[in-house]
Amino acid sequence: MKILIVEDETELQDTIKKSLIKEHYTVETANDYTTAFDKISMYQYDCILLDIMLPKGNGLHLLKHLKQLGKSENVIIISAKNSLDDKINGLTLGADDYLTKPFHIAELTARITAVLRRKNFNGSTQVQIGNCTIDVLERTLEINSEMVHLNRKEFDILNYFSLNKNRLITKSALAEYVWGDHIDQADNFDFIYYQIKNLRKKLEDANAKICIETVYGIGYKLIEK
Repeated sequence: MKILIVEDETELQDTIKKSLIKEHYTVETANDYTTAFDKISMYQYDCILLDIMLPKGNGLHLLKHLKQLGKSENVIIISAKNSLDDKINGLTLGADDYLTKPFHIAELTARITAVLRRKNFNGSTQVQIGNCTIDVLERTLEINSEMVHLNRKEFDILNYFSLNKNRLITKSALAEYVWGDHIDQADNFDFIYYQIKNLRKKLEDANAKICIETVYGIGYKLIEK
């Protein structure tokens, strides 16, 4: 799961980032309106934590931009502004929740969990594909009711495939989702190949009824056998 923090208070941004990384999220940040605008335009996120008052612009304008792009990212507004009008405007523009500063990090994490469960998984934390049960929040995989250990990147890859079952996923899209927007600095995608190879072996050894197909020269696709 990838989260973008749009927050200009450096200390708060750093605190949130460290906490979410401990929860195994991939985390990116933006300190001002322009940076956030560019990232939202170029990349996909599972959740965006959005401050309203930003250098160079207003967070509510970013919500409008998301709507214009037709994107459906989960958005939680985190703002010191506590007026009813601000909350109504944010929620009307498509925000999924609104949290007023100061707040406890534990509450923010709970809000993130809630919006992801509600919007992405219809209230459930689990995705069932074939004989595989993926618990997105617990970050576990069971095959035929037996637990299969995955490292962090293997789970992130499988989770991304589960959200895009039967869809072609390019190597660049997979790398950007799992490793973040600094992936464009990489010389090649060999590291993806090795993670996919290890994940395939674990699925095969556990007799999973799903497999990751290679679409040569382009990317991969998750299908049921």
